[in-house]
Amino acid sequence: MGLFSTIMSKIFGHAEAATPSTSAAPAATAPAAAPAAPAAAPAAAPVDVDAVLSDLASKAGQPLNYKTSIVDLLKLLGLDSSLQSRKELAGELHYSGSTDDTATMNVWLIKQVYAELAKNGGKVPADWTH
Repeated sequence: MGLFSTIMSKIFGHAEAATPSTSAAPAATAPAAAPAAPAAAPAAAPVDVDAVLSDLASKAGQPLNYKTSIVDLLKLLGLDSSLQSRKELAGELHYSGSTDDTATMNVWLIKQVYAELAKNGGKVPADWTH
């Protein structure tokens, strides 16, 4: 599993853990024709990335600028934020610039991560991707 997949699973998994399950109650009263309902399950509501990260940040014990810093986002998610890790993420997300220019790469990475989260079912504020 690549680093972006890990980022996505940490954020989306946190959102799922925070959402109470209501599937048990309707199952008890559902008519016999209910087996068609699980087909609709993949069309889940978008994950509010800002809400998930804000919740994690409130528990972090240190100020982290995860909205604009890839290093802080990785720290917030409990992931390796080393230069090597960020270079691997840049390769995974098809960064075409020089990975030696870390400032430019880091700015691109944070925007690209949020753009990819949005493409994969995340609700991300528009100003995080531009």
